[in-house]
Order: sequence, then C-alpha cells, then structure tokens
Amino acid sequence: MQMQSFAPIMFAGLVVVMLIGFPVAFSLAALGLACGFFAIEMGWFPAAFMGNLPISIFSILSNELLLAIPFFTFMGTILEKCGLAEDMLDSMGQLFGPVRGGLGYSVIIVGFILGAITGTVAGQVIAMALISLPVMMRYNYNMRYATGVLAASGTITQLVPPSLVLVVLADQLGKPVGDMYKGAWGPSILQILFFAAYTFALGLVRPQDIPGVPKEARTLHGWALWGKCLKGIVPSAALIFVVLGSMGGLPFQDHAIATPTEAGAMGVVGALILAAIHRRLSFALLWEAMHGTMRLTAMVVFILIGSRVFSQVFQGVDGAIWVEHLLTGLPGGQVGFLIVVNIFVFFLAFFLDFFEIAFIVVPMLAPVAAKMGIDLIWFGVILCVNLQTSFMHPPFGFALFYLRGIADTLFKEKRIPRPVLSNDIYLGSIPWVFMQLLLVAVVIFFPKVVTVFLDEEVKVDLDKVRIEVPADLPAAGMPSAEPAAGAASGAEPAAGGTSAEDEEQRKIDELFKEKK
Repeated sequence: MQMQSFAPIMFAGLVVVMLIGFPVAFSLAALGLACGFFAIEMGWFPAAFMGNLPISIFSILSNELLLAIPFFTFMGTILEKCGLAEDMLDSMGQLFGPVRGGLGYSVIIVGFILGAITGTVAGQVIAMALISLPVMMRYNYNMRYATGVLAASGTITQLVPPSLVLVVLADQLGKPVGDMYKGAWGPSILQILFFAAYTFALGLVRPQDIPGVPKEARTLHGWALWGKCLKGIVPSAALIFVVLGSMGGLPFQDHAIATPTEAGAMGVVGALILAAIHRRLSFALLWEAMHGTMRLTAMVVFILIGSRVFSQVFQGVDGAIWVEHLLTGLPGGQVGFLIVVNIFVFFLAFFLDFFEIAFIVVPMLAPVAAKMGIDLIWFGVILCVNLQTSFMHPPFGFALFYLRGIADTLFKEKRIPRPVLSNDIYLGSIPWVFMQLLLVAVVIFFPKVVTVFLDEEVKVDLDKVRIEVPADLPAAGMPSAEPAAGAASGAEPAAGGTSAEDEEQRKIDELFKEKK
C-alpha cells in the first residue's frame, strides 16, 4: 500500500467511527493511534513523530481562548434558571398579544434576546416551551407552527453572539472572536426578519392558525406593561453591551478592552446579579450551573484530545494534501467549494454535535478555504448558520428532542389539554429548516451580509510599493557630513552635561574628519 492511498482510508474510517454510536472523542483517539502505529510499521514516518503527540495536546489545551467556553456556559446556565425568560415572554406576549401571530412574534424576539445572553439551545427551548406552549394551545394556535417557532427560536442562540459555536470556530480558524461576532450580527438580524416575515405571511394566508390574544386575557396595560417589558430588556441589553462590547464584538466597534475569557468572567458576574435581581440566586442554582458547566467542558476537552490524535496522524500521511486536491478541483471556484462543503456539513450534522464538527472537520477545510482566497470570517459564519440546522432537521434534531420531552411533561402535569404528536413536531420544523438553509444561500451569494459590520481590510499591492530615500541622507555606510546644529553653531551643551545624542553626534563628526 502507498501512503497516498491511506489518507482516504483514514477518512472513511472516520465516517464509520462517527456512525457506530460510541463516544466520538474516544473512538477518534483509538482510530488515530491505530492508524499511527500502522503508519510507523509501514515506514511512512518515524516513531518519534508520535512522540510529539503529548506536546501537541498540551499546547492546544493551554490555549487561553478555550477558557471562555466554561465561562459562557456557566453564564448561560445561570440565566436559564433566573426567571428572565418567564418575565420577558409574559410581558412580550401581552405587548404583541392583540396582533395576529403576536405570541409567535414574542417567542421570536425573546429567543433573539435570550440567545444573545445565554448561548445554550437546550435551556432556551425548554424555558420558552414551558411558558408559551400552554398559552398557544389555549388560544388555538396551529400546533405545527407553535412547535416550529419554539424550536427555531431556541436554535438561533447558536448564531447570535456570544455563541459558543462562534468562539470555537474563531479558535479553529485562527481569527479574533470579536471579528467573528461582528460578522454574525448581519445573518442573526436577517434570520429574525425571515422568521417574522413567515409569521406575517401565515397570518395573511391562514389567519385562523395564529389568532390574536383576546382583550380580556391581557392583564397588563399602559405603563405597567411597558415597565415589565423594560425590566427584562434593559438588564439584558446592559449585559450584552458589557460582554460583547468589552471584547469588541458590537457592530461598528473598532477596539476591544478585554479578552473573550475576561469578557466571559464579566458575563458570569452580570448573570449572578440578574439572578439576584429576580430573587432566584441560590446554592442549588449555583451547584446545578457548575455541574452542567463541568460536564460540557470535560466533553470539549476529550473531543479536543481525540481530534488532535487523529489530525496529527492524518497530517503525517499527507491527508491535508489529499483534502486540498479533492476540494480545489471542484467546479465553480469559491462558490462551488462553499456549496459542496455546506451540503457535506449539513448531512454530517445529522449525526455529530457542533463541537465534534468544529474540532474534527473544520481544521481540514480551513486551509483549503484560505488557499482559495475565501475570507475565514465569512467562511466561519456560513458554517455557523449551517450548524443551526443540526438542532432542527428531523429526525435527529436535538431541539426537537427537547421539545418532545417538555411537551410530554406538560401533558403529564395537565398543563396542556392534549398530547403533542411527534408528527406535528417534525413536520412543523420543516419550514423553519428551509428558512435557515435560505439564510445559508444568502450568506454564500451575498458576503456583504457578513462583512457589513467588519472593519475594512487594508490591502497592499506589493508590486506598487515604492520606497523613496530623501536626497539629503548620506550614502549607505557613510556618516552624515553635516555636524549637529549645536556643534555647527558652537552652542553649549545643556546644563548637567552632554546628552547621549550630542555625544553620539560628536563621535560621528570625529569619524568623518578621520576619513577626510
């Protein structure tokens, strides 16, 4: 066997390992080690190549950017349980209640705001379904629309800064997190507009599916209603401003004052303050948040180790060259490459978590994208938009699993009058998946959606660079013939003795006289 033919075999083994269902991190490490020992036996690289593996793993795990993951996870877990979602959904539901589809609009807007401060899909889908699903069923909302909007509004947290997906992609692509956040704002806003436009169109075509809330059901009016809305929005906006603004992640911001890790730490402090304001801060909440953060962080670390073992061996057998030749030969140039990559990632997301895709697949694709002249911020945001669908497409979307579980719980507790059918959950997700895929297409064909908030890149044409030497400078290697101004005029040195500059100039003058 030739080494050139081993890279595709390794890649095929990677696909098989990911499909067998065993934890990917351990399967990946085992596959990498087995292939590494085989490569040593075949003489493709020396045993010392594998000896560098511990150093490589420790260098990755010492990356300070990865410290932002537990901070943002801890912040999001606290905010899930502090009552912020309940207050915002209640007030927004009453504010938009009279409008046809008003409950849908409130779920979309609250999903966007919560996505900007929590960053976790599971808690967001569960929190919004617990509050909004019984209300939607009470006022005869179409069940497929209700389940679809709840799941889709929960998954947008993967795209809205400060998303964990964007942090991981920034690390893997070697780009600043703040720039990745700036690039994600345009698609995030566009995604919300797509959702709202679909709700508006459905209200025109089938108004019975999304009726308005009757006037007698609205308990708050006037300033009391606006005050409750602002009570949820203002602290959330302040937390977003502190976290994103400190790391340069807000639109039109051109500098940062904190690293992502420091911004995550400030976010945790802000989350604790919000939990205290809502009188939900307790030891039980902190313990649950720490437990969830520990589990997620440990999972990320083990995936990182497994992916590093595999990728080092894959690089050793020239796998990167094989991938590059495979993808750069695609028709259509950059657009063809992006379409094929996004189709591949879309189907891969049926089986893999976004962490696994980011740590395993993105390092293979990023060098090829860079060689093709694709802006890596644009590339990362496209992948992030695509990865939203991994939580939505049936039958494997995790958001649909969360919704299925919480709907069963609500029925058992008799908070909803009838069970929610799996058929309604799966069919209800399809229009929203199409809207997410439409956004992928928009971002591919209109990169300005991503780059609109980014600083303009300064491009230098090296062929046009001219270096002009002033005429009064001496030739190379020759000291200046002109004495210093003070020496020419006979000026006395400043009080306190001759300065270092004057002494240096005196030596140059003496050297010049000697050469004369």
